[in-house]
Amino acid sequence: MNFIFISPAFPKTYYRFCQKLRDRGVNVLGIGDTPYDSLTNECKDSLTEYYYCPDMEKYEDVFRAVAYFSFKYGKIDYLESNNEYWLRQDAKLREDFNIWGPKVKNVLEFTSKSKMKKYYEKAHVPCARYKFSSTIDSDLEFINLVGYPVVAKPDVGVGAAETFKIKNYEDLISFHNHHYTTPYLLEEYIEGNIISFDGVCDEFSNVVYCDNEIFPPSIMDIVNENLEVSYYVNREVPRDVYEKGQAVLKAFNIQKRYFHLEFFRLTKAKVGLGDVGDIVALEVNMRPPGGYTPDMINFAGSVDTYKIWADVMINNSTTVDLNKDKYYCIYVARRDRISYSNSTANILYKYQNNIKMHERMPEILAAAMGNEAFIATFKDYDEMEKFRQFVLAK
Repeated sequence: MNFIFISPAFPKTYYRFCQKLRDRGVNVLGIGDTPYDSLTNECKDSLTEYYYCPDMEKYEDVFRAVAYFSFKYGKIDYLESNNEYWLRQDAKLREDFNIWGPKVKNVLEFTSKSKMKKYYEKAHVPCARYKFSSTIDSDLEFINLVGYPVVAKPDVGVGAAETFKIKNYEDLISFHNHHYTTPYLLEEYIEGNIISFDGVCDEFSNVVYCDNEIFPPSIMDIVNENLEVSYYVNREVPRDVYEKGQAVLKAFNIQKRYFHLEFFRLTKAKVGLGDVGDIVALEVNMRPPGGYTPDMINFAGSVDTYKIWADVMINNSTTVDLNKDKYYCIYVARRDRISYSNSTANILYKYQNNIKMHERMPEILAAAMGNEAFIATFKDYDEMEKFRQFVLAK
């Protein structure tokens, strides 16, 4: 089997997707903008061959790399990046080289926030009303219908980047004065906690492994206001989250993918959407959750989702034992601009039996993920909360 993996060096743990394929005898062919000599030894060892492509934005350059591998190794069976930024380019390459997997039309459906809506309807999961932003008068008609605040977000975008809460008429005027060139949606504001349903599904959209994560009320505010961030992987997946998540995967006909589906759990009832505690769709991401979250999922479930994913790509099932000890796994990140009570050394010493990772986040991820991150596991929710408070104490 020949498998092209796009950008195996970023995020830095993504080489593990390649490693688990290579362990199974797959030819793993990497294409990336990191010079070969700058790759970690682990990344190098996970690849059969690597093609350095300095400008990954130039489609013709990446096309040439795929053509080279196709000529040298024969038919390419799979091409993936597992990275939101490259999903559309991945799809175009699959189309041009007749490689199995989602093509451009499919990817447009699950990377466009507006196109997602019809699939939520098919899955019988309610979602926010919206319109494409146009004139101020037209936007006001929508706002008069749903009320302030509304959320303005790019139709196609990554995370909460360039997303804004419009709280009043002055905010609306300010938004229009920026003259954004990309299509923007206005969505009604939903009061709820952000949760997710993540995991790996097989060729028939059946969940092979899954988890549930609990996020801060507003990732948008964290990015826009440079706030601290913490979130955690739940010990168990609530039944309603599983049922809604599985229905969404089936509606989108998602095949052999690591997925990240985001929902709201309502903290305030809203007509047409549901009562307090009900689940409302936010958006789908047909790639792993961001940053080191796949590693958190592994720590929480005592599993290896990199291997689960590789198993599914090869055999459409996994041999990984899925019934091991479960934990809460929390991510807590500090900001360089803030002075904290407890030093890094004190945190690492006090929680040495709980901390699984301690990292400086790359600048490209810092806006959403913080500057210095601690990842730790706990059996008890209250102990996890004490850890969060200790790390963030001012």
